[in-house]
Amino acid sequence: EIAEDETNTLSCDNYYPVDCPDGGHNPCEKGPGLIGCTDGFCPAFFQNGASKKDDMLSGGVCLFLSIVLVFFCLFGLVAILAKLMIGASTRIIYKATDVNGYVAMLIGCAVTVLVQSSSITTSTLTPLVGLEIIRLDQMYPLTLGANVGTTVTGLMAAMVATGVAALQVALAHLFFNITGILMFYPIPFTRRIPLNIARKLGRCTRIWRGFAIVYIMVVFLCVPLLILGVSMLFEQGKVGFTVLGSFFVILFGALFIYFLYWWRYKDGSTKTLRCMERRQKRKTTMQHLPDDIKYLKTEVPRLVIAEDDIRTDILNLMQVIEQTERDRRSNDTSSSGHKLNISETP
Repeated sequence: EIAEDETNTLSCDNYYPVDCPDGGHNPCEKGPGLIGCTDGFCPAFFQNGASKKDDMLSGGVCLFLSIVLVFFCLFGLVAILAKLMIGASTRIIYKATDVNGYVAMLIGCAVTVLVQSSSITTSTLTPLVGLEIIRLDQMYPLTLGANVGTTVTGLMAAMVATGVAALQVALAHLFFNITGILMFYPIPFTRRIPLNIARKLGRCTRIWRGFAIVYIMVVFLCVPLLILGVSMLFEQGKVGFTVLGSFFVILFGALFIYFLYWWRYKDGSTKTLRCMERRQKRKTTMQHLPDDIKYLKTEVPRLVIAEDDIRTDILNLMQVIEQTERDRRSNDTSSSGHKLNISETP
């Protein structure tokens, strides 16, 4: 049974070790938070007497499996769409998405609310942009609407939770997306900023395929971890950590300013594109190298035979040329002798 402390409050430690007798139990009789094991059958990843560590391990395994399934489903969805988007269906989708931007936001929001996942919406539409079925400026408001629609799931979960903390987080998520839309969509100048960045990123990915992986690792992993680490230095309440954090902030700020200067005035963009082109050429060469070697192995014997034939033809041609030259000289000698005999005749 669940043990309660003197203040009549529960913590995570009160639920461990997990108790699931062989005969099973009804979770309503034991208290909240327990998994029902009626008829002596426990769900998968559920172990009688499990500790908190076992529970966290099971949760990690479930998380890994869910991520693999999500990627598998998304890849399958993209592959099916690539085969379906031919003929009349292409024209229908093009006309269906050729609507006002704000209407497109509502469509993207509604679709995301229905499927409860912005990843499904964006992953479905992104390949269509690559196939030039949907224009980039049409995809932009659909994505913004999907970002708003994905907050509905958090709001629904927060409304059934006790306390206001969950609702505050859900509202912060909602207003964060709305603020971003107000900043980067109504004004045409700011609207062009993300579109131009998307075109440049697409160009870089076309030049070097590995750029997408590097971009994701840097922007979504390295930079957040760096900012989180620096912010934790200021939260320690120690003067030494605060000074160290200030030093890192100044250092990273100076490096960022120098990077912008190098990119803008030191021809950094051109150098970066050339570097990516060399990497892609090297990668393409290494990918085609085994096939090229096999092709050369099959062509070398043929070239050797052809070389022998060519050498024989050249020798025959030289013999013909020599014979022709001898015949010409003999003809010239005969002609000269004939003219001499004519001149000596009285």
